[in-house]
Amino acid sequence: MEQRTIEIDLISAADLKNVNLISKMDVYTVVYLSGDPSSKQKAKTTVDREGGNNPTWNFPMKFTIDESLAQQNCLTLVFKLKCERSLGDKDVGEVNVPVKELLDPIPMQTQFVSYQVRKPSGRPKGVLNFSFKVGDKVVVNLDKGVGAAYPAPVVGPSTVQYGGPSGPYPPPPVAAGYGYSTPPPAYEYAPPPPVMAGYEYQPPPPGYEYPPPQPAYGYPQQAPMGYPAQGGYGYGYPPVQQPARKNKVGGLGLGAGLLGGVLGGLLIGDLVSDIGGFDDGGGFF
Repeated sequence: MEQRTIEIDLISAADLKNVNLISKMDVYTVVYLSGDPSSKQKAKTTVDREGGNNPTWNFPMKFTIDESLAQQNCLTLVFKLKCERSLGDKDVGEVNVPVKELLDPIPMQTQFVSYQVRKPSGRPKGVLNFSFKVGDKVVVNLDKGVGAAYPAPVVGPSTVQYGGPSGPYPPPPVAAGYGYSTPPPAYEYAPPPPVMAGYEYQPPPPGYEYPPPQPAYGYPQQAPMGYPAQGGYGYGYPPVQQPARKNKVGGLGLGAGLLGGVLGGLLIGDLVSDIGGFDDGGGFF
């Protein structure tokens, strides 16, 4: 279904019939859409308590209309002007504006218009002033519910196809360079690459001789200054002469033997002199 919006600014009214015999009128306006059974749209302005029979409102309102019903001249905007009173509000006048008259032709900008106000008796009395602006046409999908509006399709090669009960909405086109035309191939296992020549140990060719080993730290062995080089030591110093070890046990035995012999001789001599009975003079006693 195609729809449009109409934005209305109800500005003022002038030269209305005064329905109050003594006091000044307090006027307001009720606006609604007639001719669409499914529409319950209605708006009410504020009450002007100062203007009397020349009220001013400058009150904005918006209505959504069915484009098809409007083109068939089935829709009417009804403006009812009323006077607020403590014993009950009283009708002042009414204005009926066909919606097709506002759309034919569709204005490109805000329009200001004035319509004749008619009393409840049908006789003209007063003028109603308002401005309006017509919105762009939109397409509403009733399956999506109220408020799901989409721009109207453009006639030509770029016509947009909308889904409905027959099927879902088509996916949007993919811009060049931002999508796959075919799915990517599945991943397959690849065997490891072969070992390149030169990365394995190769035996030396026949007849190859290994170079002689180098001395430690890469310095040649040299004899120290003033000393002839000796074998067996890496730094050229002569071997250290170890002193002869003394036999402590043999020396101690020889001294002990001599001492024992002397002591033994003294003891034997004392024993012989005791047995023989020699006195100091050399004879027996």
